This record gives sequence, C-alpha cells and structure tokens, in this order.
Amino acid sequence: DISKQHLQESCLALMGHYPRLQAIAICTDYTQPISLSPIPALQNKRKVAFFPGSSIGNLEPEEAVTFLRHTAAMVESHGGLLVGVDLKKSQAILEPAYDDSQGVSAAFALNLLTHINRELGADFNLEQFGYRSVYNPIGRIEMYLVSLVEQVVHIGDHTIPFQAGETLRTEYSYKYTIDEFQALARQAGFQPRHVWTDPHALFSVHYLAVEPNHDPTPGRDSIAD
Repeated sequence: DISKQHLQESCLALMGHYPRLQAIAICTDYTQPISLSPIPALQNKRKVAFFPGSSIGNLEPEEAVTFLRHTAAMVESHGGLLVGVDLKKSQAILEPAYDDSQGVSAAFALNLLTHINRELGADFNLEQFGYRSVYNPIGRIEMYLVSLVEQVVHIGDHTIPFQAGETLRTEYSYKYTIDEFQALARQAGFQPRHVWTDPHALFSVHYLAVEPNHDPTPGRDSIAD
C-alpha cells in the first residue's frame, strides 16, 4: 500500500485480533519488484501472496503481466498467488455498477479534483463537473469526469480550458474471461491451479502456482461455485 500509516495501523489491528500472527508492513509501489529476502522469518518458507478485490483490473493487460511476473519472482518456486479478478459481463450490468444511483462512484471520482485542488493548488469547481461510466468493447469499463460548462481551470502556473462536454478519464477497470486471465498468468510464469466463481459467474478468485519447471499448456484445474 502507499499509506505507511494505514499499513502500520492495519498490522497492529491484525496482531491485536490474532496474537499468534506476525504481521510486517511493507510500504512500497506494488507495480515494482518486491523482495522478501530481507525478512528472516520468510527464509526457506513457502510463500503465498494475496491480492483481493479486483485491483488487477486497474492495470493494462501488459502491466498486469508485469505485476504477475514480479509476484511470481517474489513468492519464488513452489509459491503461489490468490488473486481476485472481475469477470466480463454485459454492458447493462457494468455501466450501472460503476455509476450507482447513490452517487458513491461519482463522489469517489470527484474527490480526485478535491485532492488536486489541495495538493497542487488548483481551482477546480466540483459543481461544474459531472460523472459518467462507459463500457469499452475492448473489455474495460472507463470512468470519466465531464465538464458541464465551458470553463478555465488553473493548476499552479498552468491554465487549462475545458469545453462543455469535454471529459477527463479518471480510471478504468479491465474485465476478463477465466481463460483470458489464465493466459496472462501463464505469460508471467504462473500455472493456474484453481478458480472459484460466484453462482452467477460475475467474479472469480484464482489460485496460481509457481513451479520450477512449469508446463505452459495446462488449462484450469477446477471451477467451484
């Protein structure tokens, strides 16, 4: 995680609930290689990484392969990765899911402008921006802030004009079929071992294994609802 304080608080909370558990916080950029060798307690131990939720979908497919490759190197031979992957589904399901009627998604996106105003000295008027989610047929949902009026925004010494209807893409989230994601995993040196889905096959959890002499061809081993 990028928040050192949040990580430290989470470690303390975990060890408070589970006194026999040893938790160590590592504040780093998870898109870069991570070595666990400086941690003596992990030497000569089988390692399994856990990447919950659907955060891997926020990476471009090429970036996802790089992340998986780094993770395979981190957990080493006989290690593994338990990872959540959001599955492809209809546009009619995806777009409302990322533009909820309660406005949570919109508030999350607009909060980006609040941070830019505070951290970079900008003057975005949040009331002059709306929010929209759009499904891109390449397999991802895209989130945009939309300028509601013609306006000019200042960020430090920079002046940025916006036309009415002009968009700022704030985020995207790739969706995969099970076979598509497993193909990415194999490119990174993992072998798919198990996959679980909910009864409607909307979301999946994969267990991927690293083996010294992995066979690049095996398919998925099992699917459990």
